[in-house]
Amino acid sequence: MISRRALFAAMPALAAPALLTGTARAQNYPTRNITMVNPYPPGGATEFGARLIAQKMEEALGQSIILDARAGAGTAIGNAHVAQQQPDGYTLLMGTTSLAVLPALQPTLLPRDPRSAFTPIGPATISPFVLHVHPDFPARSVKEVIDYAKANPGKISWGSSGIGAINHMTLELFRARTGIDVVHVPYRGGGPALLDIAAGRIQCMFAAAQEATGSISAGRTRGIAVTSNARVAVLPDLPTIAETVEGFNSVFWQGVFAPAGISQNIASRLEAAVRRAVENAEVKERLAGAGITNWPGTAAELRETLVRDTETWGNIIRTQKITVG
Repeated sequence: MISRRALFAAMPALAAPALLTGTARAQNYPTRNITMVNPYPPGGATEFGARLIAQKMEEALGQSIILDARAGAGTAIGNAHVAQQQPDGYTLLMGTTSLAVLPALQPTLLPRDPRSAFTPIGPATISPFVLHVHPDFPARSVKEVIDYAKANPGKISWGSSGIGAINHMTLELFRARTGIDVVHVPYRGGGPALLDIAAGRIQCMFAAAQEATGSISAGRTRGIAVTSNARVAVLPDLPTIAETVEGFNSVFWQGVFAPAGISQNIASRLEAAVRRAVENAEVKERLAGAGITNWPGTAAELRETLVRDTETWGNIIRTQKITVG
């Protein structure tokens, strides 16, 4: 039998091959295609941003990145799928602000809290919303919208992409900050809501800039303001809501995440690839043309944003008593 002293003496030598194998694996990464899950239906603004970032990441990593649309349950299906994969760098998530909403709105849909289920890799994009209205709506500024809503409580119909969607959460933040009383009309996606606001079946909506720009340009709707803390290049004449409601800021962000437990070496390699993609001049230009801002930053900044927004939207969900179903 081997003595205890001899066994302890041999342990470093026994562990060395495993450590070398792990290090070699990280240094050789990636050796095959990577899958990036988009938790939304294909063809939308989220896929547009994800595809641009993925294409440039491919150049940095030397491997193809395959987009996998796994929509459903308010992004919970795609998010949960990635959280349950091996943390080897071959399955990534193009996560969004919904990761900060789900813990308070539908906590049972995810196997774990997103703050512990994922390793943030790097921020990607920021998309503001546009407050736009039917052309016949009498208010023409944020102040007038607030005044009109207060003079007509419960009479304004306000569409969204669905309960818990970020444009719905933006409405709830707007209601909490201004004290207005409007009727929320949730749709199954932004497209049907855009059609109904143009037809006059609803009066107001927060829509992604990419979706609202064409409608505003065609005169089907009228823009009032944007929800970011800075004006948007594609709609330069629209003020920010913050110019009227101090400190108001609500945006839809995208960032790359990996399952928790990924090695630091692989995470760092991916973070550098995301940063290179986001800072690419072509990517920045194409995003800007769609009303989306590139968001260069660090994994730490993405983590801070997720933690902060989880608290913000959790408070809104609780104080506004938002429930699903």
